[in-house]
Amino acid sequence: EYIHVVDLDGAKTDDSLNKKAIEAIARAVIIPVQVGGGIRTMDIVDSHIESGVSRVIIGTAAIQNPEFLKQAVEKYGEKIAVSIDARNGLVATDGWTETSNVKAVDLLQDLAKIGVKTVVYTDIMKDGMLQGPNFEELQVMNEASSIDIIASGGVSTENDIQKLAAQDMYGAIIGKALYEGKLSLEKLLGDDSYVSN
Repeated sequence: EYIHVVDLDGAKTDDSLNKKAIEAIARAVIIPVQVGGGIRTMDIVDSHIESGVSRVIIGTAAIQNPEFLKQAVEKYGEKIAVSIDARNGLVATDGWTETSNVKAVDLLQDLAKIGVKTVVYTDIMKDGMLQGPNFEELQVMNEASSIDIIASGGVSTENDIQKLAAQDMYGAIIGKALYEGKLSLEKLLGDDSYVSN
């Protein structure tokens, strides 16, 4: 129900090189667009919201600059989500190039205190591998707070979607499996047992 866009250049350079492309996507469709990657200042958040993006996803800055995250949540509320990218349960930052000593579940609880309502959780050991998500870690995250968890990384089969739905996961992001024809978006969206909101 959302188009998920990641500015990979922005994630690595702190510069939104794809801003015009993202704006064009947001203006071309009626589907809500959520954007992540390199969002580290209020100017970038404001720019995305003003260009029609429905949800802005803050990643590395949620750890490195919590005051910025608080400011964004205070200004935009549920339009701000946080991306937690984790390796072995520890938060990874800077386009997955660094692993912190912060536990993902601890960060999740801190985010709840700030007022974050949605988290995109990616197990980076699974991302792009088409081997299924880390169900155990997702379950831990989902049970740790009232924040809505969107599963990302490794979601590649209808069975994956069914298991995530059974875990009462808020949502799932599909990418590579969709591009390679392993999943039918039409079928998934047409099946009420998968779509909860």
